[in-house]
Amino acid sequence: MARLCKPRALRPGATLGIAAPGGPVERDTLLAGVALLEGRGFRTRMRDDLFARRGYLAGDDARRAGELTELVADPTVDAIVCARGGYGCDRILPRLDAAAFRAARKPLVGYSDVTALLLWQRRQAGLVGFHGPMLERGSDVDPGVLDALIGALAGEPAPVLRGTPRAGGVATGRLVGGSLTLVAASIGTSWEIDTRGAILLLEDRGERPYRIDRMLQQLRGAGKLAPLAGVGLGDFSSCLDERYPDFTAEQLVAEEIAPLRIPLVSGLPFGHAKLNYPWPMGCRAKLDADLGELRMLERGVSVAS
Repeated sequence: MARLCKPRALRPGATLGIAAPGGPVERDTLLAGVALLEGRGFRTRMRDDLFARRGYLAGDDARRAGELTELVADPTVDAIVCARGGYGCDRILPRLDAAAFRAARKPLVGYSDVTALLLWQRRQAGLVGFHGPMLERGSDVDPGVLDALIGALAGEPAPVLRGTPRAGGVATGRLVGGSLTLVAASIGTSWEIDTRGAILLLEDRGERPYRIDRMLQQLRGAGKLAPLAGVGLGDFSSCLDERYPDFTAEQLVAEEIAPLRIPLVSGLPFGHAKLNYPWPMGCRAKLDADLGELRMLERGVSVAS
């Protein structure tokens, strides 16, 4: 894995490139989100074909990969914010140039299906990316979350994320993770998640408990749970099955990692919910499961250059 490198911090009036690397984008929703960013003083740039559709994809693989490649290479674009997740990021990863991403050092923001892109960028380019809000909520973005994102991209101290203690103790390590579905799907690929000494942050949407269980067993069988320093869970509120109300994602994770005797905090404000605070993948953090807190120990961007 390439040595860790941080993207450059944003300055006031920076230009944000908007990319749709996964699912198709709703025009009105996206434009409402863009207006919110421009209202905060940013300029934005997007291709005319961003609203292309090919079934469940935002255009074909060549279009989506080309869009990202152009935004990375464009010297007038300072950061890249993904429009939405959906599905499709893993399809375009072989078409991307990791060296170009590393050389450009641009913050990349997204979550859900973009987890694949963030894992690829960390593993292949050694570059920190931001698991954080995209534009799929339009203007319905929590002001505190937007403030936190802008602050994180500018290099300001990150807010402490608070959840519910489930297994006590304190751990420090580099943050990895994202959508459990995409984390599990990375196993056996060139962007496979590296969990050695890490704090694993997970969230997901609409997955029934048995599927959560299956993905946890995949991670366990691949040796991805044993090396962990700690685990933090974001939003899993939609991962329920009325036929089996006794099983929740949080309970399944707690049972799986209990033998490891590592800290576990659930209910952290990130993922598929309105409170989707950003966190920098690859940066060090402290997970205090006695207090139920996740505290960033370093910035996700470089403010020096």
